[in-house]
Order: sequence, then structure tokens, then C-alpha cells
Amino acid sequence: MTERPAQRIPNRQLAALIAEAGFSNAGLARRVDQLGLEHGLDLRYDKTSVTRWLRGQQPRGTTPALIAEVFTRRLGRRLTAQDLGLDACAPVYAGLEFAASPEEAVDIVSGLWRKDSGSHAELRKIAFTPAGLVVPSRDWLIGRPDDRVARAEAPPGGRVPPQGRPVGRPMAVPEQPGQVPRQRARTEREPGQRVTGGDIAALRSVGELFRALDHAYGGGHARQALVRYLEHEAEPMLRGSYGEQTGRRLFAAVADLTRLAGWTSFDIGAHGLAQRYFVQALRLAQAAGDRAYGSYVLVTMSRQAVYLGHGREAIQLARVAQQGVGSSAPPAVQALLYAVEARGHGVLGEVRACTASLVRSERALEASRTTDEVPHWARFFDEAQLADEFGHCHRDLQQYRAAAQHAERSLQLRAPAFARSRLFCRVVLACSRLGLGELDQACRLGAESAAQASEMRSARAIEYVRDFERRLEPYRDAAPVRGYRDKVATLG
Repeated sequence: MTERPAQRIPNRQLAALIAEAGFSNAGLARRVDQLGLEHGLDLRYDKTSVTRWLRGQQPRGTTPALIAEVFTRRLGRRLTAQDLGLDACAPVYAGLEFAASPEEAVDIVSGLWRKDSGSHAELRKIAFTPAGLVVPSRDWLIGRPDDRVARAEAPPGGRVPPQGRPVGRPMAVPEQPGQVPRQRARTEREPGQRVTGGDIAALRSVGELFRALDHAYGGGHARQALVRYLEHEAEPMLRGSYGEQTGRRLFAAVADLTRLAGWTSFDIGAHGLAQRYFVQALRLAQAAGDRAYGSYVLVTMSRQAVYLGHGREAIQLARVAQQGVGSSAPPAVQALLYAVEARGHGVLGEVRACTASLVRSERALEASRTTDEVPHWARFFDEAQLADEFGHCHRDLQQYRAAAQHAERSLQLRAPAFARSRLFCRVVLACSRLGLGELDQACRLGAESAAQASEMRSARAIEYVRDFERRLEPYRDAAPVRGYRDKVATLG
């Protein structure tokens, strides 16, 4: 007697969510295919595929996670494959989750550090997704502060590993047969050790070092070293023992380093990876109880959106940051938030809105006083940076005379240590001179920028130069342009 195949159970959870979302079977299939394209997947689902899923067939590979993400976007709440009655699989948006607790945040970000440290080439291929900005920024804005971040002190003579089980001291081992055993020196931090003020000061100092390297030489020079430092030093601290006040300071310092890891990833063109670091830095800032720093992370995310041409998302992120800190932020911080919003309007060609945001930024900076307590991360926003923002905005709006004036002022005021920012501004000036018909000056400035970019490890620096070269195309037969190309060719 032949055995009948097991009967599939209809998927009532998926059916209920399809009804709630108002999808047709064909509409759901189409959205899954479109989302797959965002991740480089060529999927060919149709209404028959959805009918089979409703009858109990399990889709393969990462498709359950894609389906869950389609419903997450539609319904505005995070859903997993299991919520849809489908088999669990690795989430498509791993690293973009806004963790429910500090403990979960540590697990997510430390997993990201470890994977980045070991599989850099793979992670660089992850695509940036504008949809991945919505849930984290919303959760940050409306989320409640974490009640507690402290971790239990290690017991005398022992340490607390990640799962919280005390273990004894390291085993004493002999150096040679017959020798008296001696205690093994602890040269590396282990999970469970007590975190001190000196540890946090070291994290801050490391951040300043890597920031200086990034400004001068580009994100590619020391990015991997920073990620390894986070993996080998910051993670054991987060899994160590600390009181409430020390814990908040620790999360703040690690949030700053994680944002910097994202910034350097952004600078080398690893945009999906950078996006994930920014989201995790935002969650760590919430654990730190540092609302103002969270707004700075959103500003960073907005800058990435501007660079990638997503002006509407950039504006939304800037406004969420403004709403999140309110009017209590120092004027210099408010000036930064308004300037970043202006950049989004500039990308979209919205002249009036862009001008209004620039005026707000200028007035806020004028209202700042030397006696104000400005956070360390906002001190870079000075007259030189404001002039730079004006220059970029006017260039995007094709107001080239104003763009040139502000770019020149920024270059006069900007310190040499900010080499990459000066390069960007010089390219803005070159594009503005080109827009004014001053071809000789434009090519001279462009050649200087190309020479500097060739000495940096910065995909953004290269892209700025390429953007200038695209603008040169209508003049490709002119003598200054031929001279520019000859100079650039010698750079290799």
C-alpha cells in the first residue's frame, strides 16, 4: 500500500496579513521581486507562487525574509518570517535592526564588527537601501530611554562571561617542565572584567586618532584597524561589568567609534555596510542616554543620503534629528542640523526651502557664544564648515557665483588638517568656475584636486573628481581640458 504524501497546512497567518495589507497575490509577488532586485537577486515570482505559499509551501533561501520585509514596509511594524507562518532564515536587513534592549544591541553590533573584520570584501557589496532608514529613525524618535544598562560586578577572584556564569581565575601553567607554575599574564581584556574610567578615556583617545587619520588621508587608511579595535577591545568592555554611570559613558564612547566605523565605510564606498554601522551607533547612543549624539548620527545618515542622491530621505532624517533634540540644543548644534537639511533641499533643487534652511543655520551659528558648552562632535561646525555647506548648496542649485564665493571663503578659513574636506571644497570651486565659463581656472583647480585625491584612500574623493570630469565633457576639445587630462594621466 502506497503512503500518501503529507498534506500541507494552509498558511492562515500569511493570508491574514495579505488581507490586512490590502495586497493581491500578484501585487505581493511583484513587491517581493522588486525588493529582491535591491539586493541583486533576480526573482521571478507571480500570483501562482503566492497561492502555493498560502497552501503551505515554504519559499526557499532568503525569500521568507524578503516577504517579511515587504509587509514591514507596508504595515509600519517589524515582522519576521515566523510572524508570516514561514520558516526562519537569516534576515535580509541584518544589522539594520533597532534593538529592543542594550543587550540585544551589543549582540547585533559585535556580530557586525566580527563579520566586517573577517569578511570585508563580502560586506562591501551590501546595497544601501533608503527603506532601511525609516524604522530606526522612527524608533529612535519615539522610543523610551533604557531604564538600565549596568552589568553585575565580577565576583572576587573571577569574571563574568557573556552568559553571566562566574568562572575562576586563569589556570596557572608552568613555563618549562619542572618549573614552579606562575600566573599567566592578562594582556588582553576579557569579557567580565570591570570597566574603568581609564578604559573609557582610552576609547575616546583612539577615536580622536582615527578621526585625524580619516580627515587627512581618507577612510581607507585605518578603517580595518578601527574595526578590529572595536572587536577586540570595545566588545569585551561592553560585556564587562560596570555601574550605571560608567555604563552610559561606555555606550556613548562605543557609539562614537561605531559611527566613525560607518563614516570610514561610507568614505570607501561601502554604503550598505556604512548604513548598518550608523543604525547601530544610533541604538548605542540611545543606550548611552545621549539624545544629542543620536541627532548627530542621524545627521551623518542624512549626509550619506545626500551623497547618494536621496534628497527626500536626507531631509526627513535631518528633521527627525531636529525634533529629537528640540530647542534645548546649543546654537552650534542647531546650525549643523539646519545646514544638513539645506543640503537635502539643494539636491532636490528646492531653492526657497534650501535658502531658508541656510539662513536658519547662519543665524544659529551667529547666536553661538564661546562660553557655550558645545559637544566635542559638533565643534567642527564653524564658519569654515558653514561656508562649505553654502558652497555645496549653491553649486547644486546652479548658483555658481555664490557657490564660488562661499567655497573660496571656506578654503581660506579651513585648517590644513581637514585635507579631504578642503579637497571637496576645491572641487566645488572648480565646478563653480566651470559654470561661470572660467575654463582655465576650473581645470587648474580640478588638476590640484585630482593630484590630492590620488594620494588618499577615499572613494568619495575620487567620485568628486569624476563628477568634475563629467562636467568637462562638453568642453573636451578645448586646450585647457586637454591639458587637464595630460596632467591627470601622469598620476596613474
